[in-house]
Amino acid sequence: MERAQLAPTRPHRAYALVTGLSVAAALVAGCDSVSGIPGDPIGDTTTASTTPAAAPATTATQAIAPGEPAPNRPLPDDAPQVGAVAGHADAVAAVRRWAADLQNGTVKELQDNCWTIPPATVAEMYADPQSVLAALTAPGTATADAVTWRNRTVTVTVDRESVASGYACGRVSEAGVEPGYDDADARHAVRRYLARATGKPLNAADIEADHPLTCKASPATWDPEGTGNPVAAPLTGDSGKVGNVTSYAGEELRSEQVRGDYLAVHVPVTTAPGGTRTRTFTVVATAEGYCIGDVTI
Repeated sequence: MERAQLAPTRPHRAYALVTGLSVAAALVAGCDSVSGIPGDPIGDTTTASTTPAAAPATTATQAIAPGEPAPNRPLPDDAPQVGAVAGHADAVAAVRRWAADLQNGTVKELQDNCWTIPPATVAEMYADPQSVLAALTAPGTATADAVTWRNRTVTVTVDRESVASGYACGRVSEAGVEPGYDDADARHAVRRYLARATGKPLNAADIEADHPLTCKASPATWDPEGTGNPVAAPLTGDSGKVGNVTSYAGEELRSEQVRGDYLAVHVPVTTAPGGTRTRTFTVVATAEGYCIGDVTI
């Protein structure tokens, strides 16, 4: 049976048909931005823009207001066709909005609109737009967690959360490679969490109610030390553990594997009062991406 669910991947990162990209289990630098690309969020990500760029005008009949959020845009007349998914017309419409930008937009626009994905990953996955669009013409399949389109060379998967938003950015992998998340996604989850904490989310729509970043309180599955006695993630009972964040060093994010699907993400954080200290966020991979379960200093 085919698995369309997004699962954590280790060690492969098979985006945009780029091979040879490895995920280190040891300490790795958080190089998740793309050098040379306009709008690259290099440095402290608290200065990132919160307004998605407007898509290029693709039709004369459906004008797009400058800065209009991607999920609210009318579907362009020339939006690429996407294979039907039985009972999931909403997924097809959400993917067609993204596919229109993939066909006509710039890397910067895609990075702005696909803000839940690390910018460097967006550039890698969408490096060959035509191969991605070709895979989308095939009929799609759905599971409880995701919707998937694939052909002989490419697999494109979107999760339910992005479908519900009305604009679904696909995750691209080589055919035969299980779609999933990697260490860059773990660091990006922490980056988004801290951006929210400073009052400057990477996108105005990035709120916990719609895009959860903290691990669920139940069922109690938190066990980064492998004790065999899981508990509720500590952060669920103490959301203020990180303190009153005023800024963070987004360019210094680094991560290391703790055990299994658990990672530790380290980043210098400035709080008021308290000064600057390195905080360690412990995250775990789930079907929906990485969630944050604890923070220590």
